[in-house]
Order: sequence, then C-alpha cells, then structure tokens
Amino acid sequence: MAGVLCGPALYAAESSPIVEVPVQGDKPLVQIAILLDTSGSMSGLIDQARTELWSLVNEFIFARQHGRQPEVQVALYEYGKSALAAEVGYVRQIVPLTTDLDKISEELFALQTNGGDEYCGWVIRDATAQLQWRDAPDDLKVIFIAGNEPFTQGPVDYRQACKAAVEKGIIVNTIHCGPEQQGVDGKWRHGAVLADGRYLNIDQNRQVVHIPAPQDKEIAELGVRLNQTYVAYGRQGQTLRERQAVQDRNAAQASPEAAVGRAVAKSSSNYLNAGWDLVDAFNTRQVDLGQIEPKDLPESMRTMSADERKVFVEAKAKERASIQAQIQQLNDARRRFIADEMNKRQGDTDTLGSAARQAIREQAQKKNYTFETPENTSPVEPNAPAAN
Repeated sequence: MAGVLCGPALYAAESSPIVEVPVQGDKPLVQIAILLDTSGSMSGLIDQARTELWSLVNEFIFARQHGRQPEVQVALYEYGKSALAAEVGYVRQIVPLTTDLDKISEELFALQTNGGDEYCGWVIRDATAQLQWRDAPDDLKVIFIAGNEPFTQGPVDYRQACKAAVEKGIIVNTIHCGPEQQGVDGKWRHGAVLADGRYLNIDQNRQVVHIPAPQDKEIAELGVRLNQTYVAYGRQGQTLRERQAVQDRNAAQASPEAAVGRAVAKSSSNYLNAGWDLVDAFNTRQVDLGQIEPKDLPESMRTMSADERKVFVEAKAKERASIQAQIQQLNDARRRFIADEMNKRQGDTDTLGSAARQAIREQAQKKNYTFETPENTSPVEPNAPAAN
C-alpha cells in the first residue's frame, strides 16, 4: 500500500542496547508480542501504540496468579513496509521479548511507515518461531497483530501460522484497522478463531481519549521526583539513564494519557532497570556494592566505602518506594474517577490499547489470574536487598 513516510520521532536518540534482566525466581510470566503493520496508511496505528503501551503493561500491576505478581515481557515486530527486504517477507523483529520497556518505547517512537505488502501469516510464523517463549503451562503467551489488508496475503498460509502458534500455547489476537465486516471478509476473524484469540476491529486514526483527572498533575510531579532516585552505574549507565529521560519526554509529547500511564508503570515492579540502575540491581541481588569498581559508579559515590555505598543506595530505595506508593495511591483514585467518566461516554474506546486490554484481561483470567482491587494488594512487590 503506497504511502509517505510518517514524521520523525518526537525525540530521537541513538539506538540503545537491550538491557536484559533474568526472570525473578519462579514468578508467573506474561509474554506479549506486538506485530504492527507499518505500511503507508498506518501512521495512526503507530501513534496509538506509542500512547497506549503503558496502559497495556499497567493492566498487570494488580494482577495475581495464585497470589503471585507476574513479570511482563514485551516484543515488537513490524511488517508490511517496502523498505524491509522482500526475501524476509517485509518483516522485521525490532525487539525480542524483554522487560526493557524503555527500549520498546524508544523503538516505537523511531518507527516510520512506508508502502508495502502485508504478510500476516509470515510475521506470525516468525514471531512464533523466533521469540523465546517460555514453556510453562500457566504462562500467558499472547500475540497481537494489527493491520488493515486481507489476512490472506503472502506466501505463508495464515492458517498454518496460527496453528503453529496455538500448538505452542500462544494465543493470537487479531486487530483489524477498519470496518468490522471488511475484517471478517479478509479472514482476520478466522485467524483469531484458529489460535484461540479474539477478533477486534478499531479505527486506527482515532485519537486516544484522555480524560483529565484531578490526580494527573500530582502523578506527573511525583514522576519527576521518581527519576531522581535512579543511580546510573556501569559503562552504559549514563546513556541508559538519558534514554529513560528521552522516553519520558516522548510520552509527554505524545499525549497526557501516555505521560500519566508511563509514570504509573514506573511506579510498579514491571519497570525494572537492574542492568543500569544501582538501586534495582542491589534490590534484585544483581550486584555486590563492595565489588564495583569506582570508575563504574557516579562521581559522587567513587570515594565511598562499601558501607557508605550501602547506606546511600538503601536511602534511595526507601525514597523510591515511598514515591511509588504515593503514585499508586493516586492512581487508584484516578482509575475510579476515569471509570465513572467512561460510563458516561460512548464510542471512545475503539483504539489499539483499549482493544488489547479488553482481550488480554479475559485471557489472563483463563490462566487463573485475578485482578485485585488496589486496597487488597500491593502494586509493588519489594525485593529483599542483597547482603554485602
């Protein structure tokens, strides 16, 4: 589908590495692969993905499976752009399954659209085969594929691709961008049926609705204070801390909803930066504070003894936990306010994020997830600090 390149990222930066953190203990795992059509007419879809990434992740802040909070991993693919190679089906894996949510955000803001051929079967096959899906029966493994051309395009049979996915325990949800019956005729619903998923249709050009809430301003202010609790360490620590700031600015420029959603996500255990933040690394036993070379620490810590480092990091951890708790308390009130407002409105929910949230919550419940009310569960499961 011919089209022009969409606008550049709001805040561009040199692409950063993915910072992997192992799954913590025996935590339940939610794995979500997002497959986006980036052909010429899909700039609105990309804008929705940029805005609503955080609200999708935030669905699991209060989710529990047998009393345990899950870890959330996200992967990102694009397909259908003529700038991609024909021999690989105009498909590109952008980010593998990862907890590095800043990397996902960075890549979403770097995406551009261009005309091309949309091979849904091919991208589903690649995501099924290439990603490191964990083989555990209680894990929730979900693909969301969004696009607007017939699901049948390309040399890879979508029926075989969907069958291969469901045989690995992966649910495939299809999101058609356009009229519902057009998606049915184009086999988008059939693809979902084959892989135990849901067929959804959205208006990819609809602006994501933001309902101003009384708590928004204070959440934003606390989000700024939260950033001051991060302590960059290691060779790429400062680079990755700057990436965090860039994605904060991108979310703020994208929409008020994205900015608040990102602040809320950063106040939960789903936002973990143990690969570059000394507080997260210490709390998850990724580092021994006494063994870190002074050159790998911020300048203010380089002359500290091991005991002084521990006191400093523990103080930052305590400050962060307090700010996170305040954000979550405000978010509880905000969620109730918005739910009341949404009940008064009609027709404002047919966007990528609202469709994905609705589907994944229903599918999580089939995997024995419950979605607790905030007053009955803690949004952040604290990690015991490592002994040094």
